[in-house]
Amino acid sequence: MTTEDRRFEVLRAIVADFVQTNEPVGSKTLVERHHLNVSSATIRNDMSALEEDGYITQPHTSAGRVPTDKGYRLFVDRLARVKPLSTAERHAIQRFLSESVDLDDVLRRSVRLLAQLTRQVAVVQYPTLTRALVRHIEVVPLAPQRLLLVVITDSGRVEQRTVELLDDVTEESVALLRIRLAERVTGRRVTDAATIVEQLPGQVSAQSAPLFHAVSAVLTRTLMDHPEERLLLAGTSHLTDAWVDQPETLRGVLEALDEQVTLLKLLALSTSSSVTVRIGGENDDANLSASALVSAGYGAGDTPLGGLAVVGPTRMDYPGTMAAVRAVARYVGELISTR
Repeated sequence: MTTEDRRFEVLRAIVADFVQTNEPVGSKTLVERHHLNVSSATIRNDMSALEEDGYITQPHTSAGRVPTDKGYRLFVDRLARVKPLSTAERHAIQRFLSESVDLDDVLRRSVRLLAQLTRQVAVVQYPTLTRALVRHIEVVPLAPQRLLLVVITDSGRVEQRTVELLDDVTEESVALLRIRLAERVTGRRVTDAATIVEQLPGQVSAQSAPLFHAVSAVLTRTLMDHPEERLLLAGTSHLTDAWVDQPETLRGVLEALDEQVTLLKLLALSTSSSVTVRIGGENDDANLSASALVSAGYGAGDTPLGGLAVVGPTRMDYPGTMAAVRAVARYVGELISTR
């Protein structure tokens, strides 16, 4: 084992102990708890070198050492692979999510499950419509002057809107509307469908134009909506425990979760199922400067639709959290792509 490898093992042990105990770690503790096969003097020298290089720090005189953000980053980067979940854990996740009845239920279950698995705050982003395809548009008469429009995308997203009309609608005009929408919009990307819908009123008779104008206005707003700007959160009850030693940081974290802008920007970068870890100062938002975000994208096949993440203090179980985020993201993507 090289000196560099041995010092990384010392850092790994310090990270593991600090995450578990939330107490500075001393050389004596490392000798007692870990089989590093070197003397106490060597460990002390390695700790001095790690501190000089900025990977660990001494919070106060006569105390042990704690990892810095730089130390956590090296630890995460040197993980040989993301720790796999056990077969029982994978089956439990799959079974719990497969019992969901629709997209909203999938997302609610996934964010709740992720919070339970990690004991941190979990967030999930609604699928973006801009990358989705229109699977079906249904037109349902509710009253002589009112219609219900139901838009279903290939990501499982269902949008319902009512259309108020000035005149009574006939069965013939509704039938024509269904035919035109099926011909022109089904199978199109949502962004393209919005443009097509806007053109429909000019492609029908003057008698049908008012109906198509009213439906076009509502559909265009629906198709151009941005559900990816919606987040679901779970596990906020874990905040107090997670930041028990950093009460001054808790307020900033709450503000970041409440505003959601930073989280949306970060999740927008999660374009695949690979796990991304941002630690401390790597987060652009100062409110999250003492936090870590572990995120991954989910999608249908190779098409990314949204992202999910865990937000916690930098003192978190990175291997376990990364495994949970990756597994839940994969199952969410599989469920969405098969519905």
